[in-house]
Amino acid sequence: MADTSDFKNGLCIEYNNDIYTIVQFQHVKPGKGPAFVRTKLKSLTTGKVLDNTFTAGVKVNVTRVERRPYQFLYSDDLGFHFMHRENFEQLTLEPSMIETPEFLLEGQHVEVVYHADTETPLACDLPPFVVMEVTYTEPGVRGDTSSTSSLKPATIETGATINVPLFINTGDKIKVDTRTKSYAERVKE
Repeated sequence: MADTSDFKNGLCIEYNNDIYTIVQFQHVKPGKGPAFVRTKLKSLTTGKVLDNTFTAGVKVNVTRVERRPYQFLYSDDLGFHFMHRENFEQLTLEPSMIETPEFLLEGQHVEVVYHADTETPLACDLPPFVVMEVTYTEPGVRGDTSSTSSLKPATIETGATINVPLFINTGDKIKVDTRTKSYAERVKE
């Protein structure tokens, strides 16, 4: 058991029969009335983000979670298959447990979040940035940056489509932000 004074980013708690991680919190002491804590909670089972307010001092159940290193092998009709990087055990996850499965490449390293008490996998976290090769994009026309948006669609090697700047060409390697599903920068080889 913990109370609201123990809140910190990344703390996992049980709330409404689900497991949430604290993404953001703020202690508020108004001039009138009791103090409270505004939080932004993210469900580890569904991925939904919830805004919630706790009265200061309220007790919450803290849940222990573990992050274990896995490597992505392949995907098929059964789901996404991973292998533990230390003991080589294999694990199959449903696509709903992976926030951005369109950025998974064979051999890519990920972390699988486990509920420590029940030994059940909760979610699969990709690295914040992945390097991908652009397999197709329209060639940029010189002087075409005066339009309202200077982005164009590009297909990357996993088959996903993201918007990239006009100077990116087919065959370029780019860094993609998996949290926002957007272009970050071009990678120099």
